[in-house]
Amino acid sequence: MQHSAALFFFLGGLVVLLILLILVFIFWKIIKPEKLKKSVGCTKGQQGSIDFFSGNLRTISYFDFHKLKKATKNFHHCNLLGRGGFGPVYRGKLEDGRLVAVKKLSLDKSQQGESEFLAEVRMITSIQHKNLVRLIGCCSDGAQRLLVYEYMKNRSLDLIVYGKSDQFLNWETRFQIILGIARGLQYLHEDSHLRIVHRDIKASNILLDDKFQPKIGDFGLARFFPEDQVYLSTNFAGTLGYTAPEYAIRGELSEKADIYSFGVLVLEIISCRKNTDLNLPSEMQYLPEYAWKLYERSSVIDLVDPKMRDDGFVEKDVLRGIHAAFLCLQPHANLRPPMSEIVAILTCKGEMIRTPMKPAFTDCRRRKDEKLSWDTISEAFPSPLKSDSPSLPQSSH
Repeated sequence: MQHSAALFFFLGGLVVLLILLILVFIFWKIIKPEKLKKSVGCTKGQQGSIDFFSGNLRTISYFDFHKLKKATKNFHHCNLLGRGGFGPVYRGKLEDGRLVAVKKLSLDKSQQGESEFLAEVRMITSIQHKNLVRLIGCCSDGAQRLLVYEYMKNRSLDLIVYGKSDQFLNWETRFQIILGIARGLQYLHEDSHLRIVHRDIKASNILLDDKFQPKIGDFGLARFFPEDQVYLSTNFAGTLGYTAPEYAIRGELSEKADIYSFGVLVLEIISCRKNTDLNLPSEMQYLPEYAWKLYERSSVIDLVDPKMRDDGFVEKDVLRGIHAAFLCLQPHANLRPPMSEIVAILTCKGEMIRTPMKPAFTDCRRRKDEKLSWDTISEAFPSPLKSDSPSLPQSSH
């Protein structure tokens, strides 16, 4: 009799435990997500948002709009870090003391909308690398769309390269930035579980932490890329001056477009100037064109930032960086090496046996009141078989 009673209580307890487990499962899988959807402003009328927020975003934090408003002091202009196509970015301090960067989508001014906002969140939550900016969380409240990133103490690279700050970077720091960007792109193109093309690699989208380690940011224009396709045919989206000719002219998008942009960026970092400056003398206005002219004269080292020259640098290392940039700027996409090869060249693990061809670039020699366009390219795409280009000085090898 006692054994029967014990068995009865054991089975009863087991049933109660099973019921509790079922209730906990229902709460976490059904009830809680519904509350989360409501907390970020999703309604039944926003079916795309409901479907989206029920998926990937469980791995990041959800922020209340009013708390972000408080953290940025009502998005006060004194906390403005910068502006982009997506919208303004503000410095904020959360209640727990953490500093963050809050990107606020400008629905009335931005070329991007909610779909791009969701695309950026999907993109960033699916990839992680030390040279990619880390997304902490997001907010969707009515028409408000915000992204919350880790705060980068030294802000964006363009402030330093374009002379908007008094900070000077020696060659070791510049090389660290170049190599970090290259490794971030290698991850996106070759090592990530997704094949991703950023589409807008430029100085303002490179963020620097307190140790000047670079992180690629702003994935609003990025595209997932099918493994079985060499390129996508798509409308142009990017920044004039950084854009590969085959993409700007024919809409042929591949990771080679990012590689071209990286080449322009490397020249900017080494020379400490914008890729296009119509206030300069004619032959200096477009940076890749000017760099190539110096290269043909065997005086490409003159491209180096004068301040860096005064500080001192190892010439062969800088020439290696310029050589890598020219390989990235090749007029034909199939001539540009993958980022893994560029990383190998930069780290002296790859030989610089390729002789670069003259890059294709926009014709900037026109009146200042005339709009720049991609209708004119300085030289038609030359034959890939052509090999009469000069070599870099011997010291670069």
